[in-house]
Amino acid sequence: MTEIRGLRQIAPYVAGKQPADQKMIKLNTNENAYPPSPRVIESLQAFDAKSLARYSSLDQAELKGALAQQLGVSSEQLIVGNGSDDILSQAFLSFFNSSLPVKFPDLTYGFYKVWGELYHVPYEEVPLTDDFEIDFSDYVGECGGVIIANPNAPTGRFKGLDELESLLRAHPDVVVIVDEAYINFGGQTAISLLDKYDNLFITRTFSKDASLAGLRVGYGIGSRRLIAVMEAVKNSVNPYAVDSLAEALATAAVEDWGYYEKTCQQIARTRDWFSRSLADLGWKVVPSQANFVLAKPRQVAKEVFEALERKHIYVRYFPKVERIRDYLRISIGTDKEMKQVLAVLNALEGGRNE
Repeated sequence: MTEIRGLRQIAPYVAGKQPADQKMIKLNTNENAYPPSPRVIESLQAFDAKSLARYSSLDQAELKGALAQQLGVSSEQLIVGNGSDDILSQAFLSFFNSSLPVKFPDLTYGFYKVWGELYHVPYEEVPLTDDFEIDFSDYVGECGGVIIANPNAPTGRFKGLDELESLLRAHPDVVVIVDEAYINFGGQTAISLLDKYDNLFITRTFSKDASLAGLRVGYGIGSRRLIAVMEAVKNSVNPYAVDSLAEALATAAVEDWGYYEKTCQQIARTRDWFSRSLADLGWKVVPSQANFVLAKPRQVAKEVFEALERKHIYVRYFPKVERIRDYLRISIGTDKEMKQVLAVLNALEGGRNE
């Protein structure tokens, strides 16, 4: 076979399995357990399909306006993209262009490392503590930027605003990205810090809290200075990153946010109950503020993973990640679904748990 010069070699991000099993309980990709809001469904039914003959908007003014009102920021502080992965990818291109390494945890969202490799951004993976905490004292010294998920994935642990502010003060000359994909399931957003630190950039997604993983909409919040740089990069890659249908449905979701506040609170209650139930079974459970839990079973994780799959229950297992190869990450479904999961785990343990 003739050698072809210039082909890129990279280890891609590996997403969770998307099985076609119609009878499954799907708890492996942190999707929302509840359907989109009624207003989203109404907006979908009312959408004028003829409008798809035209390009979508360049500025997503309607969606930005709804978000600005909900979040208490200005529209000029927002950028919208094709999921938060799109926003984060553009952020790497926009903000991390020095010879110094960007710092992020060694156990976090796997795409950060992939983007570092893809865009030739030097990076340093900072080890979490033994109990999976981010220790910001490990982030001192010069760097090319910092990115953390808060709550972190796949651990679910959250860092408070006082600690985040100490990180921002320590790195005033580089961009600090806070990935808040799971913030509405617990913890406190860093939005209140935006006016004080113009090097702070926050990313969000509609995939988790808004039950719109299949729609692919995300957004970033930052100073006008940072947003201007990102808009220039976006328009150099794909000006029409958000389609018309996605903008309409995402706007409807924001306008009906009271519905999502209730579902997120329900998921948090189910998470806390399920975490206690796992602990009662003798599992080691990492405290979570997200819509999932990371937990170590008493039995071999691989065997529990396979036993659940035989019952059409799909969770996430990370056999190639040494620090958590003995753990399973379980997304939080409805109460009914989690009771079914617990019944299977009970049978595996040979015990009973009400």
